[in-house]
Amino acid sequence: MTDPLNAQLLDLALEAARRAGELLRDGRPADLGVAATKSSSVDVVTEMDIAAEKLITGFLADRRPDDGFLGEEGADTAGTSGVRWVVDPLDGTVNYLYGLPTWAVSIAAQRDGETVAAVVEVPMRGETFHAVLGGGAHSGEVRLACRPSPPLEQALVSTGFNYVRTVRAHQAAVAQQLIPLLRDIRRGGSAAVDLCDVAAGRLDAFYERGLNPWDFAAGDLIAREAGALTGGRPGSPPSSELTLAASPGVFERLQPLLEELGAWHD
Repeated sequence: MTDPLNAQLLDLALEAARRAGELLRDGRPADLGVAATKSSSVDVVTEMDIAAEKLITGFLADRRPDDGFLGEEGADTAGTSGVRWVVDPLDGTVNYLYGLPTWAVSIAAQRDGETVAAVVEVPMRGETFHAVLGGGAHSGEVRLACRPSPPLEQALVSTGFNYVRTVRAHQAAVAQQLIPLLRDIRRGGSAAVDLCDVAAGRLDAFYERGLNPWDFAAGDLIAREAGALTGGRPGSPPSSELTLAASPGVFERLQPLLEELGAWHD
């Protein structure tokens, strides 16, 4: 049975993500502009990223004032309860800025460092992905399962590219070597959505270098609860060096290949 606290954390994450998703979907101004940049001039923050994170952290802090927060737009408090919320209020900001539909609100609840509940809200698809540790992964009421593992040459794999030019150039070189070995490569623009698409059986695998905890914390749990394997470099969990999620047979072949190609370094 699901731990009652984990279930409570999931319910709070679902409501916070729903509210933030509605704000982002319905409140997007026609003249939306860039409020700041991060790693480079093309790695942007909009006013809506900031507003969504304030909404989420305010909602959760009102109900659980002793919890900690780690958020992409600056939230970083330790808390005293042993629970920490890892929040990406708008994953896929450049897509959102351009009016493309692939963006999401990502919220994970961690207890003593372990992710126990996760929500990825994808408003423009009308989808809410969620999982609780040991309770499976769902989209709405539908239980998710990753695809049966095909041979690597028939695998559809998604990836992402960093906004720092030198890192992106190396990532492109890795992808160039991978493409002949796969069915094809996709680039969606939101790591959280890509991880959920692995969970939903729409992708055979996703990998990316340079992600932060808020990018993958929720999607990683959702993918694992759907039967996917997740990790980073061989023997390591997902990290900024490498994040990988795939159906088990694809994971076993793709992880050592990414290691050999140097997908984990610049």
